[in-house]
Amino acid sequence: MKSLVKPLAQPLIAGMLQPQQVQPLNSLHKNTPHSQAELLTEPLLVIACGALAREIQQIKLLNGWQQLRIQCLDAELHNRPERISGQLRSKLAEVRDDYQHIFIAYADCGTGGEIDRVMAEFSTTERPIERLPGAHCYAFFAGLEAFDQLAEEALGTFYLTDFLAQHFDRLIVRGMKLDKHPEIKTMMFGNYTRLVYLSQTHNEKLVITAQQAAQYLGLAFEQRHTGYGLLESGLQAQVINQVINFQPQRV
Repeated sequence: MKSLVKPLAQPLIAGMLQPQQVQPLNSLHKNTPHSQAELLTEPLLVIACGALAREIQQIKLLNGWQQLRIQCLDAELHNRPERISGQLRSKLAEVRDDYQHIFIAYADCGTGGEIDRVMAEFSTTERPIERLPGAHCYAFFAGLEAFDQLAEEALGTFYLTDFLAQHFDRLIVRGMKLDKHPEIKTMMFGNYTRLVYLSQTHNEKLVITAQQAAQYLGLAFEQRHTGYGLLESGLQAQVINQVINFQPQRV
């Protein structure tokens, strides 16, 4: 019997970093010349979802962005979006005076605009704070238009990224207590029809893990390789904008 619980809607929220500022990069090569990156003496703090820590660190290494500082909120917040804004507010209150440049590596992530409202509390004309575009990490990995197309193909789609595939058992099975209460699996996932794995890297083990997750949930499986998508181009836009606007201190 189908569940009466509908898959969560994920509306786009205004007031985010616009993705057209810079074209997505080729993640196989370092993209920003070191001479440009070295011009920027002030660090850029990236406050990120813990689920993106590995990807952001890899992008930093690929591009030689030594000025990036990365601080992550708990990845477990993926299952508790109502707690994200409070933890983000606490983090911004802690670091705002220490960093001129701050970027939020979150989409709206099911907070109903709360992330944008918290950012507005700490953002000024002289020191603006931006975030990644879209409603969820699935959207900025896939690209906003591609994600809309995926949603139109099948409303009942459950998404995995590399991180979520790797930690499916911890975050989904045990995180949602499906191991202790298997009877709620149908209630929670009964209206889903497919699982789409948005892969950032080419990793056969993760593909197998994602296939096993689809089988566990009783869903059809698809893989779409996205690379780092707007996560990488969004970070690049921050670096380029700082290089352009950087004013060396006069002695």
